[in-house]
Amino acid sequence: MECSSKDMNNARLLLARLDRIPLWPYPKSHMFIVGIGFFFAFYDILTIGLALPKIQADFHISLHVATWAITSSLIGYIIGSFIISRIADYFGRHLELVLSIICFTLGSLLSATSPSIAWLIIWRFLSGIGIGSEIVAVTTYMEELSPSAIRGKATSTAILYGMIGFAVVPFIALGLVPHFDNGWRILFVSGGIGGAVIFIMRRLLPDSPRWLVLHNRFDEAEKIITAAEQFASNKLQQPLPEPVLVDTPTSRHTGSTLRSMLQPPYGQRILLFVCTWFIYYIGNYAWLTLSPSLLIEKGFPIVKSISFVAIASLGFLSGSLLETWMGDRLERKYLAIIIALIWSLALLVIGFFPSPIVIMTAGFIASSTISMLIPLLYIYTGENFPTRIRATSLSVTDGLGHLGGAFCGQIIFYLVHWFNGEDHFKLSFIFMAVTGFLTAFMLLFGTKMTKQSLSKLV
Repeated sequence: MECSSKDMNNARLLLARLDRIPLWPYPKSHMFIVGIGFFFAFYDILTIGLALPKIQADFHISLHVATWAITSSLIGYIIGSFIISRIADYFGRHLELVLSIICFTLGSLLSATSPSIAWLIIWRFLSGIGIGSEIVAVTTYMEELSPSAIRGKATSTAILYGMIGFAVVPFIALGLVPHFDNGWRILFVSGGIGGAVIFIMRRLLPDSPRWLVLHNRFDEAEKIITAAEQFASNKLQQPLPEPVLVDTPTSRHTGSTLRSMLQPPYGQRILLFVCTWFIYYIGNYAWLTLSPSLLIEKGFPIVKSISFVAIASLGFLSGSLLETWMGDRLERKYLAIIIALIWSLALLVIGFFPSPIVIMTAGFIASSTISMLIPLLYIYTGENFPTRIRATSLSVTDGLGHLGGAFCGQIIFYLVHWFNGEDHFKLSFIFMAVTGFLTAFMLLFGTKMTKQSLSKLV
């Protein structure tokens, strides 16, 4: 779609006005409404892993069979994030925020009714569609709603709500899963009820001003940006700095086709981030979803196993708070590399020295690094692509990367079997740790994007 010179200048001015704002220029309720969706998305990711030992017992199945409930959810994640993000690139980010929460809510509620593992696999697939599209929707939306100077902090703050979900759900599971026959079902119901409440609240959110500008809907974008300027000026109690126009040819390249994603330099970036996410998610999801079952196989009782995971999960809070503070202070590429290496070392310590104190301490460090690395990688991935294909590019890279998570159990168990390892627990954690080292290596090939204007991307 070609734009006139007047439209190009109008677009540049509107985006420059948004990017000059030095703080979050919207009501705090907007951040809560967006972030709470991440809370229940991350809440749901952990529920299946914590419920897995009880699901095995209820349905009389092995761990290998039970892990297909994880696999189906993540396959749904991949499909949902791609399809709904394509809708978002064409019809707006607000619609994506609504569709994602509908799928998640229905999937969670129906999972609670599953009479067999087959039905649970089906409903986890639907839930996964919602989770995948929700994570892409929130990340894309926050990056585009935020001024460039606080993009990392604002997006990390929204993701912080998700990390709270990671921290909270093990304690809820500890009170429900070992002590009640239907405890794991109640976990899914609570997530579905939360999703229904979010669906009602999201009607209050504006659409992305950057997406509106890209589609020449200047009046709507002007209204959102003017309100943001007024809100920021009142909060600062002083005039905003003058907007600095970015000389960019973005408006000449408004195609959002899949082919445009593969053109230089974005084709190479797609490949880099697909590989990075794929490798990282193998270890990440193995830790998040399989650790309770691995601890039980190691000989710890179910209550102690979930207790270890619950205490370690407190690291999600400390890590996400630290990342929110550091997100825009250091170059995200290098910070992500350091964190991936620390994560790997923590897993190696658990594998070689699996005492209760080591599991909880090193697990706390591992959880902290996850809550730092995930938002960094979401932000870093999204800001490597222009607005016209940002949602789709993020969904493709994160979505295809989730194939690693979808088959984390199968991959880890195959490698353990292939090495003929007698110490199943130790080898599992060694292979998880290797994924962190490989993630750090691949990030070396990334570009620097922290505090760069998104308007410079063509």
